Amino acid sequence: MRLHVADHPLIDHKLSVLRDKETPSAVFRQLVDELVTLLAYEATRDVRTEEVEIQTPVAVANCRHLADPRPIVVPILRAGLGMLEGMTRLLPTAEVGFLGMKRDEDTLEVETYANRLPEDLSGRQCFVIDPMLATGHTLVAAIDYLLERGARDVTAICLISAPEGVKQLEESVGERANVTVVTAAVDDHLNEHAYIVPGLGDAGDRLYGIVD
Repeated sequence: MRLHVADHPLIDHKLSVLRDKETPSAVFRQLVDELVTLLAYEATRDVRTEEVEIQTPVAVANCRHLADPRPIVVPILRAGLGMLEGMTRLLPTAEVGFLGMKRDEDTLEVETYANRLPEDLSGRQCFVIDPMLATGHTLVAAIDYLLERGARDVTAICLISAPEGVKQLEESVGERANVTVVTAAVDDHLNEHAYIVPGLGDAGDRLYGIVD
């Protein structure tokens, strides 16, 4: 597994505003969208392309465009939806799948309640988007779904990560696939409630409000 912490002044600035508890939901959503686009630029550095011959108004040009099969973007519901537009803005031809997952707050176990993925992901580059890599259990479960369907090239894009989650993912994935995590920051630790510290709170609640 490879970990890439994106280092850019604009990423640092936007992340500082996201962390502020006084930032309203509307601004939070806009900043998440902008931040994901910046992270997606880093995450797609190795996206596969192929040569193509293009007729310009002046001459023939040898260029490159995205190779088939198309990449697939997989937001983890519900918070991952807030990252989808920023990702597809950079990869407009990508296919989109969905995984609905939630963590039991008592046991910290992951429950899957929705799955809209192609049955065969062989040869596909997969981009999983989820704002927080905390315990790592949700992301491990999501990547397992992709690997079971034949994926071997997975990139996870997370706004903030915890060292415990990074370690859990590294240990769980092992050598089974080429997995990369692209994140804006690796924070200090998880608290007793498995929240990232200092973090930014519950990303889903800050994006969409609290749902009882």
